[in-house]
Amino acid sequence: MGEFELLEAIRSRLPAAGPRIRLGSGDDAAIVEPGGAIATSVDALIDGVHFKREWASLAQIGHKALAVALSDLAAMGAATGEAYIVLGVPTDLDEDDCLAILDGMAALAADTGTTLAGGDVTRAPALTLAVTVVGHAESADDFVTRSGAAAGDVLVVTGELGGAAAGLLVLESAGSSGDDDALVCRQLEPTPRLAAGRALAAAGATAMIDLSDGLGGDAGHLAAASGVGLRIDAAELPIQPGVAEVGAAAGHDEVELAASGGEDYELLATLPPTQLEEARGALAKTDVKLTQIGVVLAGEGVEVRLPGGGDLQPRGFDQLGRAAPP
Repeated sequence: MGEFELLEAIRSRLPAAGPRIRLGSGDDAAIVEPGGAIATSVDALIDGVHFKREWASLAQIGHKALAVALSDLAAMGAATGEAYIVLGVPTDLDEDDCLAILDGMAALAADTGTTLAGGDVTRAPALTLAVTVVGHAESADDFVTRSGAAAGDVLVVTGELGGAAAGLLVLESAGSSGDDDALVCRQLEPTPRLAAGRALAAAGATAMIDLSDGLGGDAGHLAAASGVGLRIDAAELPIQPGVAEVGAAAGHDEVELAASGGEDYELLATLPPTQLEEARGALAKTDVKLTQIGVVLAGEGVEVRLPGGGDLQPRGFDQLGRAAPP
């Protein structure tokens, strides 16, 4: 496998470019005519750190690499635009393997209206995917940041929680049964909530973040950025079916997995109370449920109230290992 032959094979399989692309993959740089405002985010996935090749197909790895990057755009309420991929290839992967990774990315790119506009390939000691994504809006004011929450807002979350953490427990226990397939899929093939993010932005979301490192940790990021406190009612958390059973078998409570497990890639947002029903209606059109799980308070920090009384210490995954996942 040669670099230039691989690049040519990759270009031949890319989905059609979006309307903003003046010049796509194949030159020294892509040329984009964006208009309006742009939001840019970068994510990296490394074998042995963010995934294990024995657990996932190469197409699933490609899908996840693009999905987690696009989730950051979802949290900004951005429309998808372009993605740029750096692929670090270990010596035990051949051209067909690299194209399988691309096929996983390309399928998600086509589903989300994302243009794979360029990138690079290089040798690496472990399979590595670094993804830069660019999202668009008519103006910078249309993006939702983490810093706009205000006391009196309601705290909402999309979808269901705990599934990815439970799926990881299933994989770590040496495989899955048919009943656990949805949980494993949640871990290996996350769905970026792009339409939901745009709907929340249009409905007046004041702050938003995607749940990559766990509800407790990411809620803390939003609270700190906005200079507010958050109170979460654990009894209201929308927990994915099957999480309780998998958690119990591994010695974990379902609330712990929902509040502290990472990689669900749902959206946590704040809204003025007057906008809650509008937001629910808007998300219903995207087939994504919206659940109020708490409120925004004056103060600081995150309080997670347990159903039987007492508090759960909020935490999340730390990429540098200072906090253990559940």
